[in-house]
Amino acid sequence: MPRTHHRNQPMTGRDPHEPARTATPLELLFDLAFVVGFGVAGEQGAHLVADGHVAAGVIGFALSMFAICWAWINFSWFASAFDTDDWFYRVTTMVQMVGVVVLALGLPELFESLVEGDRVHNEVVVAGYIVMRLAMLVQWLRAARQAPEYRATAMGYVWNLVITQAGWVALAIAAVSVPVFLVGWVVLSAAEMAGPYVAERLRTHESGWRSTPWHAHHMAERYGLLAIITLGEGVIGTVASLSAVTHDSGWTLDAALVALAGTGLTFGLWWTYYLTPDAEMLHRHRERSWAWGYGNILVFAGLAGVGAGLHVAAYYLEGESHIGAVGTVLAVAVPVLVFVLADYVQFWVLTRSFDTLHMFLVIGTVVALVAAVATAAAGFHMAWSLLLVMLAPVVTIVGYEVRGHEHVARLLAEGTS
Repeated sequence: MPRTHHRNQPMTGRDPHEPARTATPLELLFDLAFVVGFGVAGEQGAHLVADGHVAAGVIGFALSMFAICWAWINFSWFASAFDTDDWFYRVTTMVQMVGVVVLALGLPELFESLVEGDRVHNEVVVAGYIVMRLAMLVQWLRAARQAPEYRATAMGYVWNLVITQAGWVALAIAAVSVPVFLVGWVVLSAAEMAGPYVAERLRTHESGWRSTPWHAHHMAERYGLLAIITLGEGVIGTVASLSAVTHDSGWTLDAALVALAGTGLTFGLWWTYYLTPDAEMLHRHRERSWAWGYGNILVFAGLAGVGAGLHVAAYYLEGESHIGAVGTVLAVAVPVLVFVLADYVQFWVLTRSFDTLHMFLVIGTVVALVAAVATAAAGFHMAWSLLLVMLAPVVTIVGYEVRGHEHVARLLAEGTS
């Protein structure tokens, strides 16, 4: 019988094999906060790239994507293991959403400081992280207290959060240049990602050790839903590009080509993402979750980068870009390549298998993207080049539907025979 109230429940850990486990309405609401983060990061990155500050735009976008995705990962894996859906859990989740909004509000200042180069201003971004981290600390301490069998693991997460957050605060306070900041960012990011790995394997004589009881099918669905949210940036970028085309001259052939290219590219990337049997493979091989969970940061960065690239295309069509047609097409093609390569690596890591067909599909994807850039360099209108970019994910889709699905079917059959 379903609960009709939200009074506090013991945080004892969920059943990792719970049938029909799906994303909750609270998780879906939580994800909406990240729409703001992805949108601001894409808009700021596109503005700098179109303005000729390519290095600052790309670096700022990379920093933002890690910060946003890592905040989401911290919450989502915890929720999969310990979600109680009581009033206290809901309130702490709301606090984390506030932190995400604060982080997003600090991104413009971060991007601007990267252009100036004297000092990186990430104080507001770190403030957002402090809000989120305080809520996560409370959640992990609650799990450590109410689920004694997971106490050692939970406290491992607590200490990692405290230590790394202290490092981020120190980096925000220090007046450091961009190169020094990037070195500190690499070190702290490595510590962030190492923390969960160490915590999940921590053993003590006093309280023992157990890995958190996350749910494989639930986590595969959660990542898929975030991918859809990230793809929303592609839709927004398409609308921005169309607005730029139709504002002065109305609907033209160029406008129709941009509409087809942007929408088709977004749809093709969505189709490609869901070709990997994530849920079943995670269920069989929980030890492979590390590379898969972390590797998806690159996947999401590629998807969000496509949306940012389409924003760059809008600046070009409005006559406000300083990078030309080739640079504009590269702004879309490069993130598509990042996504495709990261997605194939994810498949290989998760399934521990390789099909020769994959190599040819990757080569075909690269050829399509190179052709898109070449046509722009040859003087073709940028809209036609975007159509060729659109064909990049189509290479994988056709290859999968014609023959690649047989390889996936064999992989799935191996676990049921």
